[in-house]
Amino acid sequence: MYKNLLVPVDGTDLADRAMEQSIDLARQLGAAIVGFVAEPDMPLPNVGTQPSAYARQREQHEVRTDTHAHEVLARFGEKARAAGVQFSGRHVRTDRVDTAIVELADELNCDMIVMTTHGRGAFGELLFGSHTKNVLGKSKVPLLVLH
Repeated sequence: MYKNLLVPVDGTDLADRAMEQSIDLARQLGAAIVGFVAEPDMPLPNVGTQPSAYARQREQHEVRTDTHAHEVLARFGEKARAAGVQFSGRHVRTDRVDTAIVELADELNCDMIVMTTHGRGAFGELLFGSHTKNVLGKSKVPLLVLH
């Protein structure tokens, strides 16, 4: 039934739980995992920032975020392969994380998204937002939420 799981991760301890739980689930289901990291875009320059300085900062930001994404996905891939689970990884640079998750799930024909939530409550969601809640509202595929 579920053969292709999309698992967004960000390198935090909570994401490590998502890795472990999704690997266990995929092994039980005989499913493959697509690990996904969405890194933030470079903020726009402040007034007065020199174009050459901004270009340098942007390049450094891209190197940092690419390196981070590759490290997270490599760790996830090692864990999955050690458990005998097929794994592939994707990453993007975006400020629309929830939209990127839903679009990738559609593009890759994933039949389930596995995500974690911080469970901050209503006030925390008001302050910080909730990617998980936004994905739930936008996605057409089942969403397994880990807490």
